[in-house]
Amino acid sequence: MRLAEMIKKMGPSEVELNIPAKNCYRMVVLGSSKVGKTAIVSRFLNGRFEDQYTPTIEDFHRKLYSIRGEVYQLDILDTSGNHPFPAMRRLSILTGDVFILVFSLDNRDSFEEVQRLKQQILETKSCLKNKTKEDTEVPLVVCGNKGDRDFYREVESREIEQLLGQDSKRCPYFEISAKKNSSLDEMFRALFTMAKLPNEMSPDLHRKVSVQYCDLLQKKTLKGKKLLKDPSGGGTGEAYGIVAPFARRPSVHSDLMYIREKAIRGGQAKEKERCVIS
Repeated sequence: MRLAEMIKKMGPSEVELNIPAKNCYRMVVLGSSKVGKTAIVSRFLNGRFEDQYTPTIEDFHRKLYSIRGEVYQLDILDTSGNHPFPAMRRLSILTGDVFILVFSLDNRDSFEEVQRLKQQILETKSCLKNKTKEDTEVPLVVCGNKGDRDFYREVESREIEQLLGQDSKRCPYFEISAKKNSSLDEMFRALFTMAKLPNEMSPDLHRKVSVQYCDLLQKKTLKGKKLLKDPSGGGTGEAYGIVAPFARRPSVHSDLMYIREKAIRGGQAKEKERCVIS
């Protein structure tokens, strides 16, 4: 059975692509309700903007890439703005590799929530690395969304500068508009650069293809050969991305095992007791 058919039938979490662990990453999007987290994710995955608001419980997506002959997997976790289960939010932070913190420029409470989230991420990640939060490096960007609403804003630029302070290089800020798709590509490129990931993961730097081309990924992972042709027939296929349909979030048990292995790989096996999900 072809890989595309397997994915359509079984869902990508059940398909083994033999992607090296070093090429698998998770992007976590955090922020209050109604700040545009899902709109940013939608822009990232399919370039669309939905006007209708639907509250998010927790949405999980997966995108597969072939970049210069290497296959990558990026999982995207679009979290709830209400955080009804603090333990699940902590688990999301522990399993995340790159983070987008979103607030709305017309909502001061959402800005204050981003400040709390930034501190929580640094504190939570420090337990895995046995470092202080000041020394913990986390690929993280802060986004002030709804920049198209210039006529009304509750958060001024000077307050944002105060939030970031000397962390502006470690935690860059972008004023964006998911509705108008402004500054999003720049933000994603900066985030992936911080994480030492290929810039081609940014939506504007790779060719988007449909699930039928997942067979090309399978050929790459099984045979170790570079892709010779662009799926559209236009020449060498240096970078392209596929949104995997029916992606399912890994179980809590899988996430806990992932955290444990991550701590051990980082040489912090003795510290894993500190990473309590509670």
